[in-house]
Amino acid sequence: MKGFKSFVMQGNVIDLAVGVVIGGAFTALIGAFVDNLIQPVINVFGGDNPVGLAFAIIKGNDATIVNIGAVLSAIIAFLITAAVVYFVFVLPISSARKLDRKRRGLPEEEETAVSEDIILLTEIRDALTAQRDGSSPQS
Repeated sequence: MKGFKSFVMQGNVIDLAVGVVIGGAFTALIGAFVDNLIQPVINVFGGDNPVGLAFAIIKGNDATIVNIGAVLSAIIAFLITAAVVYFVFVLPISSARKLDRKRRGLPEEEETAVSEDIILLTEIRDALTAQRDGSSPQS
């Protein structure tokens, strides 16, 4: 029980729980926005069709309805969600991390260096290519 308690009390678990709760509320908010504001605008393009941009493959059979408006609404909801997550969470956190590294005097994050294995494999590739083509390897 002690191990479970320390696991639950870790910051990561609590942060994850808060993220899930806020994510659920955020999803409901975006869903309501799209269903009540975006979907009616998309359905306008369906003309006189009472279901907007939907059509039935077999007339009178509701199981064969293809609802293009709902798909477009889902795409718009995804794009709105992705944009908000990026601009509200990812971008500020990334900027804060860069500022923190700068303030601490730490070097900027560097790209990973090419390992010796990759260098050796590149040399072998160049040698095999030169041997096949009859030319000298490139350096």
